Amino acid sequence: MGQNKGFYHFLAIMTVVIWGATFVSTKILINNGLSPNEIFFYRFLIAYAGIWIVSHKKLFADNWKDELMLAGAGLFGGSLYFLTENTALGITQASNVSFLLCGTPILTTLLSRLFFKNEKISRMVYIGSAVALAGVALVVFDGATSLRISPAGDLLTLAAALSWGFYSIFIRKLENRYDNMLITRKVFFYGLITILPTFIVNPPEPGLLFNSGARVWMNLLFLAVMASLVCFLTWNLVLRHIGVVKSSNYLYLNPVITCVTSAIVLGEKITPVAVTGALCIMAGVWLASRK
Repeated sequence: MGQNKGFYHFLAIMTVVIWGATFVSTKILINNGLSPNEIFFYRFLIAYAGIWIVSHKKLFADNWKDELMLAGAGLFGGSLYFLTENTALGITQASNVSFLLCGTPILTTLLSRLFFKNEKISRMVYIGSAVALAGVALVVFDGATSLRISPAGDLLTLAAALSWGFYSIFIRKLENRYDNMLITRKVFFYGLITILPTFIVNPPEPGLLFNSGARVWMNLLFLAVMASLVCFLTWNLVLRHIGVVKSSNYLYLNPVITCVTSAIVLGEKITPVAVTGALCIMAGVWLASRK
């Protein structure tokens, strides 16, 4: 049993490693003229087509209540989360977004306590979360001389963090009654459906995508296949086997991966302060995840 749990902890780390690299890919796509809702729609459409090939026999949940929860998971973990996060990046500092999104594990822990009375949260989880959050602050604010407050952008970022917390709760409620493939497929489907109204205000430009070069397509396929199709499947498995609270604490690793990826792809500098912050984050995750 211990070895099995170890595998799912490893799976959580690998999933977060991939998600940590998505910031750079999304930034490349935005710089090439794609809007936040277009990026989300294309990546989820490709991911949905991929999972439909292997999971298409059962179309609906067993009852309307479960179907509504699947729709909620698609809204909160799909369209609402990605739209608020990517829109926030356009109107506030990236450091604000990165730091505030790292409140996701804390919000998820509080929601888990509210919805699952039997979810045990030890003192070590809170200590580990505090250490990790301190490390996030070092990574994010390293080199920043001042922090500009942008209420709209910061509130959108908090909405994204809260959205992911609710997504985790929905998945936890559904995980023991439905196959992981079905849940993930329905999340993609309802994510696509709920993003469509945004195209009334900001219509897509398919020609821009199809006339783009290989770099745009490679980053889009990375977001669609690896970060969406593969990672949503693995993350839902992780939630099922090690719980909402411990899984969510691995999200603190996101700024570390983003920092390293930015240095490799965008040539950004890694400072000793950032390295110290990364070590604090990893120590905090270890503390929060240990028995």
